Amino acid sequence: MVNSITINPVGVINATEEAFSITIDNEYLPALTALNGFSHIQVVWWGNLLASPDHRKQLTSVKPYKTGPESIGVFATRSPFRPNPILITTVYVQEINFKKGTIVTPYIDAEDKTPVLDIKPYHPCERIRDVAVPGWCSHWPKWDEDAMTFDWQAEFNFPG
Repeated sequence: MVNSITINPVGVINATEEAFSITIDNEYLPALTALNGFSHIQVVWWGNLLASPDHRKQLTSVKPYKTGPESIGVFATRSPFRPNPILITTVYVQEINFKKGTIVTPYIDAEDKTPVLDIKPYHPCERIRDVAVPGWCSHWPKWDEDAMTFDWQAEFNFPG
């Protein structure tokens, strides 16, 4: 069993109220070659704000979703609280500046200065035709575009 892994970020997320982008470190600029033409990319990022030892030990949640089970394991959620807070977001590519190493996107669900671990092009062949999910989340959107207007707040079981 591997005892440790070294991961070096390839860039950083820039998130302000006005704009979202990813800046790739200079040494990784050649990795952007031929990325143009892909409408979407998968950004693999480190959940640095949730990387504390306590957050990483949180393996279950008590009824996080209103229609979900009483207890749910982190591997059955998209929660950022994970043993290794490695998160993936698929984003639309508005523009790539190959000289500056920036990828502009309309939105990304990460905070400013979040480390980027990797970028992968999104391919339509990654879709799966017959996907099964538990009944408690079967009413969630089937497509990313629909998820943007879905009332996610109504799904969560906030204390209080």
